[in-house]
Amino acid sequence: MNRLVTISESRSAAEPTFAELFTPKLVTVLREGYGFADFRADAISGLTVAIVALPLSMAIAIASGATPDRGLYTAIVGGFLISLLGGSRFQIGGPAGAFIVLVAATVARHGIDGLILATLLAGLFLIAAGFLRLGTYIKYIPYSVTVGFTAGIGVIIFASQIKDLLGLTLAHEPGPFVAKVEALWGVIGTASPAAIAISALTIVMIVGLRMWRPTFPGLLFAVIVTAFGAWLFGLPVETIGTRFGGIPQMLPAPSLPALSLDKVQAVLPDAVAFALLGAIESLLSAVVADGMTGRRHRSNCELVAQGVANIGSALFGGICVTGTIARTATNVRSGAHGPIAGIMHSLFLLLFMLVAAPLASFIPLATLAAVLAVVAWNMVERNEFATLIRASWGDAAVLLVTFLLTVFRDLTEGIVVGFALGSVLFIHRMAQTTDIETRAPLAGDDRPDGAPDARQPYDSSLASDRDVMIYRITGAFFFGAASTVGSVLDNISTRRKAMIIDFAAVPFLDSTAANVIGRMAVKARRKNVRVFLTGTSTSVRRALKTYGARPPAAEFRADIVQALNEIKGSPVTAKTGE
Repeated sequence: MNRLVTISESRSAAEPTFAELFTPKLVTVLREGYGFADFRADAISGLTVAIVALPLSMAIAIASGATPDRGLYTAIVGGFLISLLGGSRFQIGGPAGAFIVLVAATVARHGIDGLILATLLAGLFLIAAGFLRLGTYIKYIPYSVTVGFTAGIGVIIFASQIKDLLGLTLAHEPGPFVAKVEALWGVIGTASPAAIAISALTIVMIVGLRMWRPTFPGLLFAVIVTAFGAWLFGLPVETIGTRFGGIPQMLPAPSLPALSLDKVQAVLPDAVAFALLGAIESLLSAVVADGMTGRRHRSNCELVAQGVANIGSALFGGICVTGTIARTATNVRSGAHGPIAGIMHSLFLLLFMLVAAPLASFIPLATLAAVLAVVAWNMVERNEFATLIRASWGDAAVLLVTFLLTVFRDLTEGIVVGFALGSVLFIHRMAQTTDIETRAPLAGDDRPDGAPDARQPYDSSLASDRDVMIYRITGAFFFGAASTVGSVLDNISTRRKAMIIDFAAVPFLDSTAANVIGRMAVKARRKNVRVFLTGTSTSVRRALKTYGARPPAAEFRADIVQALNEIKGSPVTAKTGE
């Protein structure tokens, strides 16, 4: 049946209950029925993700100014709790590259004890944010801001790895970007040929295996080969053993960090920054998983789980934990069925630590630096960055301001200023939408029974085709509304042959909304569903095409009737119904 669905920001008449908002997805999956085949799929996926997470967790911890074992504690304890209590079926938790800048700065100012206390406080803030139902407000962060600060973090991470990539000798590495680059350039003459060779070999193997054998665990393979080669040939390079003395073979006993009012006040700004970035990163990761699977996560439940996971990580001496986009995507691609895959990932990491911890001492730091260099390269979303630069001066300004402030000033400052600039830009654009072209709706205005003109009889052909769905979006379609509209469009049935999205009542569409439609159109095409976009103004059509909503993924027509005529293959006339 053709159904005309008007999408708006109005709230549902029935508010979700507390249980519906905060029941972990693990409970949902078990209620659906969980068999051996499901467990087998989760175990294989968990092992695959653990193989990827093993070197990454150690590398991120080292880059953050901590010891490699703390990265493993974070992935084991934090990852377990996120999968156990989280609101996403496929989320994988652990230390994230996005936190390297903040964590390293916190360690430099307050030491490891201050970092652990800030992580614990951030966990409390995240739990409070979840129970206050603030998770839904993360959607108000513009797409240009997320691309900007992610790219900025990628640049900073790469700069932080140059020392170990080249094997430079530097007594003290400054934190600020410009001072760091100047200091590294000043000691470029101390570069180690052995470290450079190991770094280059690691990158070549990771990139080469990703292109040649995408399913092969390239990260772990590169780490094993370079560690064995460095040991076999006695290369003069720094390793985990020479710098940190190795990795313990068991988890430490849980304990509270040193608490005092002065210490809490000192680390409070860092804790707030951890909580803010953790909420953004984890919910973005959950959205990525939703887009890959067609499922919907529970944002507030996910925030509560992230809070508990950060508290757990801090008690065991770990660092900040959040949902990780790359590992979550790997989990989905590996065929995971539900949260048990994430639990298995943590258990496999614990097993690796118990069995193979002594071997980690032989891993060259140049190898781990190369792993993070690849991660940093992937974090800079080059296509999205270039698209936003070309899209409009406003999106380009927000992107560049966020990016430059993140690199040269501070991550939190970049997000706050970028968000504020995006809000001002939105207000400016909304002020320009008063002169909107009027378009005829699908059905004419209703008339009283006694009207002098004859009433048109109801035409059932407009509502009899079960294979066509019609959506009408009304109002400004921007980053605040994109999540709501996207959640509706994600529920399209793959059994339908076509869908029509009418933009006649959309005065304005920004990059985030255009990106939602573009991704939906590409997804529908893979399912052999034809997508028609009707009633688009020149500016709306240009934005949609920029972000992928163009032939063959989507087709543009003047109005709904024209699209229906093409789908049905026979003329359809707009009627005035009862």
